[in-house]
Amino acid sequence: MPASSISDPAYLRARAMETLFERLEKLCEGAIAIDRGGRVVYVNEKYLTALGLKQTHEAIGRPIEEVIPNSLMRKVAETGEPILLDIMELGGEQLVVTRMPIEDEDGKVIGAIGFVLYDHLESLKPLLARVAQLENDLRLARRQLSNARAARFTFADFVGTTPGIAQAKELASRAARQSVTVLLTGETGTGKEMLAQAIHNASSRAEKPFVSVNVAAIPDTLIESEFFGTAPGAYTGADRRGREGKFRIADGGTLFLDEIGEMPLQLQAKLLRVLQEREIEPLGSDKISRVDVRVVAATNVDLRKRVSEGTFRPDLYYRLNVLAIDLPPLRQCLDDLPDICARLLEDIGASGDYASTRITPSALAALARYDWPGNVRELRNILERALILSDSGRLTGDDFVRILPVGAEIRPAAPERAAGTVVPYAEAEAEFEKHTLEQALAASNGQITEAARMLRISRATFYKKLAKFGLAAGSTSV
Repeated sequence: MPASSISDPAYLRARAMETLFERLEKLCEGAIAIDRGGRVVYVNEKYLTALGLKQTHEAIGRPIEEVIPNSLMRKVAETGEPILLDIMELGGEQLVVTRMPIEDEDGKVIGAIGFVLYDHLESLKPLLARVAQLENDLRLARRQLSNARAARFTFADFVGTTPGIAQAKELASRAARQSVTVLLTGETGTGKEMLAQAIHNASSRAEKPFVSVNVAAIPDTLIESEFFGTAPGAYTGADRRGREGKFRIADGGTLFLDEIGEMPLQLQAKLLRVLQEREIEPLGSDKISRVDVRVVAATNVDLRKRVSEGTFRPDLYYRLNVLAIDLPPLRQCLDDLPDICARLLEDIGASGDYASTRITPSALAALARYDWPGNVRELRNILERALILSDSGRLTGDDFVRILPVGAEIRPAAPERAAGTVVPYAEAEAEFEKHTLEQALAASNGQITEAARMLRISRATFYKKLAKFGLAAGSTSV
């Protein structure tokens, strides 16, 4: 090879293009090229199996869409615009691909070539997961802006990993994949509507309305029209144009019926028919129309007891109880208290003019000693009240001692025993455990993370034990 050729820019450029193609063709998992008319002119041996072909000639000359359904190669050849990185589905697999136009000596586009860079996505999973999350967040934000009846909560908002919460989330995620009727049970304030919204947002109905109705808040005289609507002029004073009921408004989406146990008996029969037949008949009308609504009902009362008392129809109870999900009270989820507080403070801060706030171990210990009859709803109320009254960016145990309700619901610390007193083994063991916790707190200067590390237990377990013995962790911050 003449030395002049090695330093010739045109020669080097030509060799660079050939080398690039040869390298890509060798390293990639497949390559295919088309002409300006979208017909296949080249496919390498590696790509044949993925395309379900045995011989190269089976693809040559065929339109690209016959070989790769929904291919974007023709678009690249027609527009001359490359698609440098894309994910393509082929035969149930996801492939990372790049597509580039092919030009002649004059710069005119004469075709396109595509390379499969990866035939598996393991190395790209973190990036793809982040992109998917951003896309989900964007879709959710768009729905909330454009739809006044959009659900805003997702499973990520339902914080907690303790067994009760984990089981509730697992059952809810299963429910989201189906269109079954769901019954949410649990004490007031445990997050039943939040979980209902999360089920809706994770389901195929997410783009449709989420309609929430508190059954107990509707007067008995209006409850039928509220649910099923009214025909024009159905009764004196009725709207001449008629009125759509909640079932019609929720058509295609989800209807959340809170406090279902308070529904009057006469309406329960009509609700049962809707659930069974998927049909509604507006008040004052003789026309029946079909609806496609998933019902998520919620109650904080024992429906089985209501059935035995004759105030709730057994057939409706069985129809609602296709998949029952019980939400645990907050006092059973104290290991999740730090994460729940963090999420609530974040939400409170976003909705008000509050400075960035930290919650200290002593604050968490004080909160853990309370029984929380109002559960997470009451906890949010207490946190917001503490923020209003606090003059600093740190919430301590003293901030909550002043505002937490006092009485039998506060679990007192165990009383001190006189020295030398013989006590049952279980009580002695408890006193030893308490003394060990106090020593760890003293040695770590009140730092929960360090104290838990010394005792070789988790922070969550440490908080739970603090609550058990009524201990405070001092004024150190988390």
